[in-house]
Amino acid sequence: MSADDPTPTPEAVDAAAADAAERSAADPAATSIPPGRPVGRWADLRKRVLSAVVLIAVGGAEIWLGGPSFAVLVVLLTGAMVWELAKMTAPDHENTPLGLAAIACVSLGVTLVLPDRFTAAFLLVPALAIALTDRRDRRLSSLYSVAIMVAGYGLIDLRMTAGTPVILWLVLIVVASDVLGYFVGRVVGGPKFWPSVSPKKTWSGTLAGWAGSALVGLGYVLAGYGTLWLVPLSVVIAFAGQMGDVWESWIKRRCGVKDASTLIPGHGGVLDRFDALIGAIVVLILLGLALDLPLPALVAG
Repeated sequence: MSADDPTPTPEAVDAAAADAAERSAADPAATSIPPGRPVGRWADLRKRVLSAVVLIAVGGAEIWLGGPSFAVLVVLLTGAMVWELAKMTAPDHENTPLGLAAIACVSLGVTLVLPDRFTAAFLLVPALAIALTDRRDRRLSSLYSVAIMVAGYGLIDLRMTAGTPVILWLVLIVVASDVLGYFVGRVVGGPKFWPSVSPKKTWSGTLAGWAGSALVGLGYVLAGYGTLWLVPLSVVIAFAGQMGDVWESWIKRRCGVKDASTLIPGHGGVLDRFDALIGAIVVLILLGLALDLPLPALVAG
């Protein structure tokens, strides 16, 4: 090796490693984690809680108020999710994701302002745009964009037609399933639910999510806002939400990313937070087309 060659010799590497080990043994604090800093599997808990508080405050206020402000919020969130999907599946495209997000917002807005079975076709416009642009998994991405658009429309329509109780029921099911799945899955662990698609999801967390959703449904029944049929329906919708989570995890794994984006601290992107709600709303709409669902409503005494 010449004198100008900066490449270290194997002997130099070994000497540096030995020196580092000596310093670590002499001063353990130099390599230890500072006191008070969360470690391991709970490292992201503080950020998750703080972000969740903000999301609950803003989302709860808008759900309660309803009307145009709620619709605008959902339209913007829908656009953000399409932006994340477009960015994940075509990371080299700089302007295309923003353009697709704008198309999603306009398409959903047209469908809401001019409600008709023909204008409902506007919900498919972002999927068509995604299919016509160069990206990975165009069919899968297009199908998922349809789910995003349908969920956005369904959330606004349910708030206008079914009222606050149904929206709160949906949100509580998703939150109960997510929170219990998170804590029970990390504390109990056990066999993985679908390791090739979602490596962190366990059967213990999945079952805990079902139990939590059943308690939400039972709470509504005891409060006089539904019949006992609401309990099994709550479990079905929770499972649909979990599948929405798995679907998004599958897309992220195929794209080689951990999070859809970094828009929400501790949670990743908007899709990472609302993926389960997408699955829940889409399945609820599909079931509603075929069945007379026992949705939450004040039961006459």
